[in-house]
Amino acid sequence: MALPNGSGGYQIGDGNINEVDFTVIPAPATATATATLTAAQVLNGILLGSPGTSAASYTLPTVADLEAALPSATKAGVSFDFSVVNVDGSSAGVITLVTNTGWTLVGLMTVVATAGTAQMFRARKSGDGAWSLYRVA
Repeated sequence: MALPNGSGGYQIGDGNINEVDFTVIPAPATATATATLTAAQVLNGILLGSPGTSAASYTLPTVADLEAALPSATKAGVSFDFSVVNVDGSSAGVITLVTNTGWTLVGLMTVVATAGTAQMFRARKSGDGAWSLYRVA
């Protein structure tokens, strides 16, 4: 049986090579002043940070909380990406991601205090109850 193409679905392989591949994403999550992020905020994919006129520390959720939200993430090596966007223009409003139980941070964890500046991070499960967060862009 052939896979449908056109308006009936998406054909894997040679079919539909000129069609846009859509995904559905939720509205970006938000955080203001210094806070502990929830697993939902991190898993959202985009976090809009509004630190205001002073620096803000965004503490990652514990790995236990993250894994409770990701029950199928059982293998080491699974990963997801998310971005933090600083939407404030205050020269003092730097955002810093801070570790929590079960995390190892690799690289610079700050988002500079310029409106519209974004940094991308990759969270990778490194073992049982252990994740690493990498700044990748």
